[in-house]
Amino acid sequence: MNATILLAQLLNGLQYGVLLFLLAAGLTLVFGIMSFVNLAHGSLYMMGAYFAASAFQFTGSFGLAVLAAMGGSLLLGLVLEFVAVSRLYRRDHLDHVLATFGLTLFFNELVRIVWGSQPVFLQVPEFLGGAIDIGGFTYPAYRFAIIVVGLLVAIGSWLIINKTRIGMLIRAGAVNPAMVAALGVNIGLLNALLFGVGAMLAGLAGAMAGPILSVQSGMGESVLITTLVVIVIGGIGSVTGALYASLIVGTVDTLGRAFLPFMLRQVTERSLADAAGPALASMLVYLLMAVVLAWRPQGLFPSKR
Repeated sequence: MNATILLAQLLNGLQYGVLLFLLAAGLTLVFGIMSFVNLAHGSLYMMGAYFAASAFQFTGSFGLAVLAAMGGSLLLGLVLEFVAVSRLYRRDHLDHVLATFGLTLFFNELVRIVWGSQPVFLQVPEFLGGAIDIGGFTYPAYRFAIIVVGLLVAIGSWLIINKTRIGMLIRAGAVNPAMVAALGVNIGLLNALLFGVGAMLAGLAGAMAGPILSVQSGMGESVLITTLVVIVIGGIGSVTGALYASLIVGTVDTLGRAFLPFMLRQVTERSLADAAGPALASMLVYLLMAVVLAWRPQGLFPSKR
């Protein structure tokens, strides 16, 4: 192990963390603020990736592909909210789980029908196809762009929620929706807006992940589990907590997968280390969540609304 490898893996962890944040930011708005358990959020991420891939095939422009992913996911989220989700707000959380799990199965089959069962690939744009030099260390420009986009979204989310009137209404509606409605605010429209924005952020995450992952049916399910871990660690309903927890989880997961097998080789046989290392690395984020829940059940950075 040397400093170059460690720096590369730290940046990979940061890049993975900001991708998780794009998902967690939208989900924590829906889950933490609206108290709606949305297991279909991973499907919105998947649909965003497919929207981006299709737009890129037609236009050849990665910028238009990202806009198509965000716009398509926003529209899809608003339609879902109007058709199904809005009818479930007053229902039990188990109804939320069952309904959104059914939507997940529906979208998985839908993409198989429309796009087929084979993975679809989204190319890295030419202007981001090279590498950037960071003090003599080179890092892929596209992965660095993901980090920048995620941090810009984090700053924008914080400003909107904490410095604007719509953010004030969101925070007030999360605490006492009946009182906010009595003051003349359309809570139904506010909830629809939140759900749509959450879907749009999931679509953006799917578009950004497309060039480094294969776009395929079911791609949102595994990342949804990790996103839920992020929300629990950061604090349900806290966008700031989602950012910090995403960076922590992304770094822990990446460093664990990169270095744990190597560390095990120092104390055991190589074959055993190579077999046990990846398995133990995949457990690290869940062990981290268990420790956080035992120490701070409300999460590391709970919402202070």
